Amino acid sequence: MMLIPLLICLSLFVSSAICEKGIHGFHFGEWNESQLQPTIQKLMKGYNRYLRPNFNGGPVEIGMSLDIASIDAISEINMDYTATIFLRQRWRDSRLIFPGNESLSLDGRLVSLLWIPDTFIPDSKRSFLHDVTVDNRLIRIFSNGTVLYALRITATIACNMDLTKYPMDRQVCTLQLESWGYNLQDVVFYWTRGNDSVKGLDTLRLAQYSIESYHTTVSEAVYETGSYPKLVLHFSLRRNVLFFILETYVPSTLLVVLSWVSFWISQSSVPARTCIGVTTVLTMTTLMMGARTSLPNANCFIKAIDVYLGICFTFIFGALLEYACAHFCTMQHQTILDVQRELLKEFEESNGNGTIQLVTSTTPNKALSKKQPETSEQSVQSVQSEGDEQTENKQGNGCGLSSVKQASRRAASMMSVENPHNIDRHSRTLFPVAFLLVNILYWLYYLFI
Repeated sequence: MMLIPLLICLSLFVSSAICEKGIHGFHFGEWNESQLQPTIQKLMKGYNRYLRPNFNGGPVEIGMSLDIASIDAISEINMDYTATIFLRQRWRDSRLIFPGNESLSLDGRLVSLLWIPDTFIPDSKRSFLHDVTVDNRLIRIFSNGTVLYALRITATIACNMDLTKYPMDRQVCTLQLESWGYNLQDVVFYWTRGNDSVKGLDTLRLAQYSIESYHTTVSEAVYETGSYPKLVLHFSLRRNVLFFILETYVPSTLLVVLSWVSFWISQSSVPARTCIGVTTVLTMTTLMMGARTSLPNANCFIKAIDVYLGICFTFIFGALLEYACAHFCTMQHQTILDVQRELLKEFEESNGNGTIQLVTSTTPNKALSKKQPETSEQSVQSVQSEGDEQTENKQGNGCGLSSVKQASRRAASMMSVENPHNIDRHSRTLFPVAFLLVNILYWLYYLFI
């Protein structure tokens, strides 16, 4: 019975020894004890993470590189964009030199034991570090003391946009990296491979934009507290205008063409022409309101799409006013004709029934019946001339009211249209030609200037 507890203790001792050997082998890996390879505890012995490398020497050179994983959203209302990036930083810390040519990949949670740069994004509105399933960090220490520190960050970054040519606009956005507390005497930033330090933009696909070009620059940020290192990534975005052509430009152009249909409808069809004019105006107003919903309500921006919608609305409203003018001229012309008929009837009644005799006369007298309207018109003109002479005599007597009446009559005669149907006939040509010319000037200006 005493042998059973002894056997149990012996088995526990052997298993613990095996586990300790396995853990010991995990820490050292392929390093043998003759090479005296340091463990993490030996590297951290006497290490002060609150002091930067070369504390009493020159500045620490920190190389940067970026991988743009995605640009999720570009907002014109908030004037920002949201991007997910892989930020990699390299610097040399002489306190972490160890013999050999191998590198040590550490758990990201050990970053709290090392000195790391205080890099931040100055234009960031919101940002966070991904933590699924663990904090997305990478720490790798090379034998010469070089430290590689990588992060996966999603940030919403401000981008000042000029929307005067929207939607034919090009935007230049930036991604800036600065040091928060270390100035140029402490740290220096540089791109590890120049423009090649940025990856992912060439293969990136966006919904409304295409990335035309990008480049990197090195500068410094000057504040009241000093000058700090600064790296800037500039990338140019060009908006894809095809979506807006199909959604806004084509419907608005078709509405303008629809408003021209009223030029081919008779002026006597008042309900038909009025319905077309009012319907196109209301539809154009709704289209203009819908186009502004996805844009910032800023008075400083008169956008290209607003100009085009304003042009279309002007032509549509002009077509409605054209019918109003044509209908007014028609009614005025009809009134003048009615007055002339009444005057001619009164003149004929005062001079007898000459018309009846001319109508019932023989063939040689038909020529006289053809000349009868001319004599009638001459008689009407003589009556009008007598009236004009009387008014002129009144003017000679110094009557100011009669001169005003005569001027108003002359203005009315100048404004009257001999044939109101010519208004529609000329509008069928003038409106399309004018709209075509305005479109040519519009697209030339916003696409090439």
